[in-house]
Amino acid sequence: MIIRDHYLSSACQVASPNCDDRPDPEDVSLLVIHCISLPPEQFTGDYIDQLFCNCLDPNDHPYFQDIHELKVSAHLLIRRDGSIRQYVSFHRRAWHAGVSKYQDRERCNDFSIGIELEGAISVAYTDAQYRCLADVCRTLLANYPKLSSQRIAGHSDIAPGRKNDPGPFFDWCRFNELLSSVAESPAEPVKKGCRNPRQQSKKRH
Repeated sequence: MIIRDHYLSSACQVASPNCDDRPDPEDVSLLVIHCISLPPEQFTGDYIDQLFCNCLDPNDHPYFQDIHELKVSAHLLIRRDGSIRQYVSFHRRAWHAGVSKYQDRERCNDFSIGIELEGAISVAYTDAQYRCLADVCRTLLANYPKLSSQRIAGHSDIAPGRKNDPGPFFDWCRFNELLSSVAESPAEPVKKGCRNPRQQSKKRH
């Protein structure tokens, strides 16, 4: 994996408007692991793209009635098959953490990279996701010197009592073993479905 100008070359780029400048662009010092599925526990379709690009149709599912106006994003999404989507450049601030604190420092969005795993707290993650996440994190650690393997947290760690992802089915031991192992030239993930949902939404209207 290669990062060029703060973009992951192996990721499908889907630009989210839900981002802004970091207070200090050089301060990228925390990785936050999340999970997301839309609708909950369903792993097909482009609804995550639509949510992060502000074009989620509230009529597509009852659950969307409560979330379609949220302005949220993450830097990356790793889908069940290990393919990657990037919504925000790594040097900019994605809106993923919300009210949060890490080691007595608040506003984790200011200094973190948010990585969503397509999943749910009640469902095991896939082998492809673990391999891809480890490769992604290893690449980020090599490119951003303030990151380290000790500065990787779950959303539940930085927002306890408010968030519970990535949940009990995320195997931290397995992830850390993969992260510390020497990568044997992993294959670049195949880019899939690099459509901009905002453009698709305009076509429908």
